[in-house]
Amino acid sequence: MTILEKLPWIQAHIDLYKSDPEKAHYFQSPGTEEPKPSLLLTTIGRKSGEKRDVPLIYGRKDDRFVIIASLGGAPDHPVWFKNLQAHPEAEIQVGKDHLHVRARIAQGAERAELWEIMAAILPQYRDYAKATEGIREIPVVVLERG
Repeated sequence: MTILEKLPWIQAHIDLYKSDPEKAHYFQSPGTEEPKPSLLLTTIGRKSGEKRDVPLIYGRKDDRFVIIASLGGAPDHPVWFKNLQAHPEAEIQVGKDHLHVRARIAQGAERAELWEIMAAILPQYRDYAKATEGIREIPVVVLERG
């Protein structure tokens, strides 16, 4: 069973992004009290080679976009993150804007700073980090235009 089958609201968000990107940009997903800024990330499947879309909450630091590979505190990384590891070139849609980006994993002080920015947007990230302690460090992914 795919994540889209398990969580049909994700497919609904993808569909909304394609039909009404301004409305999809600030989206209230289950478990959040208010709409959060979201982008639509398009990766290349590491096995299939096909384009894969996923909506994700994002933050900004200067001209960089920041996303968190939490998968709700699951023990393994999300598929989209594994796709970016294999193919760091990707596309994002932020509202109506379409951008080509390159992904990298933040490290050290940069990671700590960006983690705090994202935890301010979605405090549940802190709970997800506790759930993965000793299993994996949740990646903070930086998307840079290019």
